[in-house]
Amino acid sequence: MWSAQPDAPSSRTEVAAAVAGGTVVVAGGLRADGGTVTTVELFDPRTRTWTAGPPLPLPVNHAMAAAAGGAVYIFGGYLADGSPSAAAFRLEPGPAGGSAAVSAGARWRSVTDLPAGRAAGAAAAIGDKVYLAGGIGPAKDQLAESTLVYDTRTGTWSTAPGVPTRREHLGGAAAGGLFYTVGGRTATGGNLAVVESYDPAAGAWTRRPDLPTARGGLAATASCTGQVIAAGGEGRHTFPQVEIFYPERDAWRSLPPMPHPRHGLGLVTVGTTLLSLPGGPEPGLHVASTTEALDLSFLGPCPS
Repeated sequence: MWSAQPDAPSSRTEVAAAVAGGTVVVAGGLRADGGTVTTVELFDPRTRTWTAGPPLPLPVNHAMAAAAGGAVYIFGGYLADGSPSAAAFRLEPGPAGGSAAVSAGARWRSVTDLPAGRAAGAAAAIGDKVYLAGGIGPAKDQLAESTLVYDTRTGTWSTAPGVPTRREHLGGAAAGGLFYTVGGRTATGGNLAVVESYDPAAGAWTRRPDLPTARGGLAATASCTGQVIAAGGEGRHTFPQVEIFYPERDAWRSLPPMPHPRHGLGLVTVGTTLLSLPGGPEPGLHVASTTEALDLSFLGPCPS
């Protein structure tokens, strides 16, 4: 079952979240008055403590986050004027070295800009490359057509085929060498249940079984044992549903629902623990600091 964790220091929605060195990084988002923030907060699930992180170089909401090579990256997002940003940042280790997320004096460094602005998309890392699919960009209200690929070794961008079902406010996760895009919505079509996976080796997308609960504004992540988990979202209400995809069975199953449903939330795994992070408790501009954990040890131990 879910367990309550200490609330984050600030209440936000439309955040970006990723994990490096066992520390959760929650960045950017919107506050209750609609202001876009540079706020970064770090959560250590081992000690159940929150600390302030270095602020982002510029305020963004609906940004995309991924961890690769032990570092957290933040890509794009909406600027305060509502336009999609092309900026990208890496959380650098502090003077003591170690994990970029936990070293004293950690700071953000600009990396190569995206080829074009992108917001409300999905991001995940496979090896040294981060894949960004779906979302809005480069213009406001324009569904993105291509998948952007960032090589963290060379600092260069390339493009790959776009997700077949163009959409925004979708979830994304990497599992078993594939990049999964989950749910989302369009302005004309509403919430979607579509799930598609990209195989970098084949350069092709494949339709997977639909998400049991159609929803946009959700978040997705992968377990350490290779399953894809989707949680939250919004429609006429916020969705409590948490659903897990087993690639080996090509099937979805239900997990215990979130006690406090949210959209625009962060969702990560640390070891065998799933963490749902701040987001909106009601549709539209609402914020919360709620943090909750679900034990995933029933899936088996993480590979060593």
